[in-house]
Amino acid sequence: MIAPRPTDPNASAHERLYRALRQQVLHGELAPGQALTLRGLGKTFGVSMTPAREAVRRLVAEGALTLTSSGRISTPELSPERIEELAAIRAMLEPELASRALPRAHFALIERLAAINSLNAEAAVKQDAVAYVRTNLEFHRTLYLRAQSPAMLALCETVWLQLGPTMRAVYARLKRREPPQHHRMILAALKAGDEPGLRLAVRTDVTQGLRHLSG
Repeated sequence: MIAPRPTDPNASAHERLYRALRQQVLHGELAPGQALTLRGLGKTFGVSMTPAREAVRRLVAEGALTLTSSGRISTPELSPERIEELAAIRAMLEPELASRALPRAHFALIERLAAINSLNAEAAVKQDAVAYVRTNLEFHRTLYLRAQSPAMLALCETVWLQLGPTMRAVYARLKRREPPQHHRMILAALKAGDEPGLRLAVRTDVTQGLRHLSG
């Protein structure tokens, strides 16, 4: 049996950059269509070109970044048609994840979701678009983790990654001061053990939120 090799410094640098950049895209910290360079990423994160290139390759494969044939790297810039397609995927996947989570939705989980929703409300009042997107996604992800369906959740996160920059840009423009009203409906359905109500609340939350993006 081959003994494990010592940690490769390039590998750890690549992982650090990958996770940080992925989070920035997911939470809308970067604008739609924002151009990036390997050299600029390396300088920002203090890594060499090799880990920067590998991190970008992974993020392109996940849909978090786009790479043209000429080598231009940028965040996703979505057409209304693309947004509608991603919204349809969310409307199919997320009610199913919520439904699978429902049998495991114990009191502590509902309390945790309510606390996240309060943070989402604070971000809305402060008009902090990045915090709004982050807490909104955290609300959904915390619920869906209870579904214990990792492949389905991974697909969902790929969609969120593509939408991140656009979501932030639109929410910033809307200057919304209230959290999504359907989060309260989701919490009520979880407390009542109401599966049809939960599916409807999640589907409505997803489709109504994304309708602003394609408008």
